[in-house]
Amino acid sequence: MSDTQTAAAVIDTLKPILGDRLVTSGAVREHHSHDTSWMAPSMPDAVAFPRDEDEVVAIVRACATHGLPVVPFGAGSSMEGHTIPVRGGITINTREMNRIVEIRPEDGLAIVQSGVTRKQLNEELRATGLMFSVDPGADASLGGMASTRGSGTTAVRYGTMRDNVMALRVVTPDGTAIHTGSQARKSSTGYDLTHLFVGAEGTLGVITELTVRLHPIPEAVSSAVCAFPDVASAVNSVIETVQYGVPVARVEFLDPVAIAGVNAYSGLDMKVAPTLFYEFHGTPNWVAEQAEIVRGIVDGHGGEDFQWTDNADERAKLWQARHDLYWATKAQRPGCELYTGDICVPISRLAESIAAAREDIDASFLKGQIIGHVGDGNYHTAYLIHPESKEELAEAERLGDRLVERALAIGGTASGEHGIGVGKLKFLRREHGDAVDVMKRIKAALDPAGIMNPGKMGQEG
Repeated sequence: MSDTQTAAAVIDTLKPILGDRLVTSGAVREHHSHDTSWMAPSMPDAVAFPRDEDEVVAIVRACATHGLPVVPFGAGSSMEGHTIPVRGGITINTREMNRIVEIRPEDGLAIVQSGVTRKQLNEELRATGLMFSVDPGADASLGGMASTRGSGTTAVRYGTMRDNVMALRVVTPDGTAIHTGSQARKSSTGYDLTHLFVGAEGTLGVITELTVRLHPIPEAVSSAVCAFPDVASAVNSVIETVQYGVPVARVEFLDPVAIAGVNAYSGLDMKVAPTLFYEFHGTPNWVAEQAEIVRGIVDGHGGEDFQWTDNADERAKLWQARHDLYWATKAQRPGCELYTGDICVPISRLAESIAAAREDIDASFLKGQIIGHVGDGNYHTAYLIHPESKEELAEAERLGDRLVERALAIGGTASGEHGIGVGKLKFLRREHGDAVDVMKRIKAALDPAGIMNPGKMGQEG
């Protein structure tokens, strides 16, 4: 049977089950052919919009029977081509699986379907005094965030998805629905299957439900901004802050190029210099004390005009500008795409790593910027390229490769939060060595037909 005939057979099987929630129109398929990365799109044969786990089981079983690829899709905000159906097949969009099943304030947890987004959950939690802490910037789905082991600006205080997912329901590649983990705060029974699926990027199964950890909304929140004379001064002040033990909730680095973009796009007037954004959580007295401790640290590193505020509107404006940075960067060169880097290094090597990345950009004909969640050693580069220019793409790839190679040489990782997808696949073995063969054996054991998000982790690298 040809690929076209195989897809047609699966579509014929699923149409009576999903009706008009199985879509083959060109516009919908095109929307699911790419993510927010620069990578080439590839069309699925159809897009399914299930509403519950039983429908996901039916989709996966039909695909398993006919050997057709399955590609899970959340909000489409991934950065490394995770959701690109490089071998066609059925894309499963979980947006209709958006029910908050249960909130248990007394246990500090919530049970949600995988299509629930972080903003949706936090809106529902508002009256409970609790929050879901993981904030990648985009209003991503929790299933997608778990699948890519996402994190973001608050990870330095509250951890990543790895730390905040307690249990899962997953449909495995043969169409079996399983439960992993528990609602208890700890367990020492069995293999840790929950965290096998967290970060598997849809290559081992489709996440349908999550039990996530919640945190108390802090009584007081304050933010601060400080400019520095150079990158090393800014980053070294962060290192000292972390080593001192100040529990900052966020500490974000923006280089001068990023600050210029933020000023232009978000209407701010910050000094164009290496800059840190901070956020502090706690009681009113404690957030003030944290800010004063950090003020003393940054003064010792040449920080200029340290400003902090507990005004909610001012804080919201600052962090909205930070979250809009993706669009602010693209606006600097209309028609461009961003070729992003995402490495994480031991914090003691952070300053030298960022300085080397900035030197590479300055020596290149491309324009680029550096931002980062520097409290945990994670930072991003973004090179502005016209996607049609082979010369610019080649130069961005060269810069990105140098970034990763330096990170690996000093004990870092090729990705701190964006994941592997297609874009970072070539670095998997360089980072993990023979452990990649173990990953492949796990993949082969769970998905012997290779239908689950093929061409990604577990089959290549």
